[in-house]
Amino acid sequence: MSLIRLLGSIVGLTLMTTSVAGEQDPRDAFWNQLSELCGQAFAGEMTGFSRPGDDGWLDREVTMHVRECSEDEIRIPLHVGDNRSRTWIVSRTDNGFRLKHDHRHSDGSEETVTWYGGHTTDPGRAWRQTFPVDDYSKALFLSNGLEVSVGNFWSMEVHPGEKFAYELVRAGRLFRAEFDLTEPVDAPPAPWGHE
Repeated sequence: MSLIRLLGSIVGLTLMTTSVAGEQDPRDAFWNQLSELCGQAFAGEMTGFSRPGDDGWLDREVTMHVRECSEDEIRIPLHVGDNRSRTWIVSRTDNGFRLKHDHRHSDGSEETVTWYGGHTTDPGRAWRQTFPVDDYSKALFLSNGLEVSVGNFWSMEVHPGEKFAYELVRAGRLFRAEFDLTEPVDAPPAPWGHE
């Protein structure tokens, strides 16, 4: 191989590596976009549901508050009317994200079905990450008579300057809520058990 061809190959490989390295990992982009919401609260509404039990959100004020952020964890309390029992917890892991649901009684104690969720299994997209149910949650659901939930998939979307979405899907069920990122609202009280 001539020196010129060798140098040409090296330059070509360098350009290819630079091009790939220049593209942001969708996990980093998603995390950065979610982190930018820290400290803010947003009003939302249910935009999709497939069972009557979910329609209790329809006549209530719904607010998410991106309340606590660190390098590897973001806590997002969800308020539905006066109910402050729910907090979404998104954590960075070595290979993606984990989503957990912290559910509390009004005295701050944990509900029986709490800390369920899932872990991403691929890089996802910069605007959407999906969390298939994890083994801990499957066991929790089975031990509490919630067999239908072992097929859960949760997703979160961040469309900067537009909307945040939370979604739950499984066979026979769809639940989706969207929050308006164009106009932050006053932060609601702390969730139960975290005052």
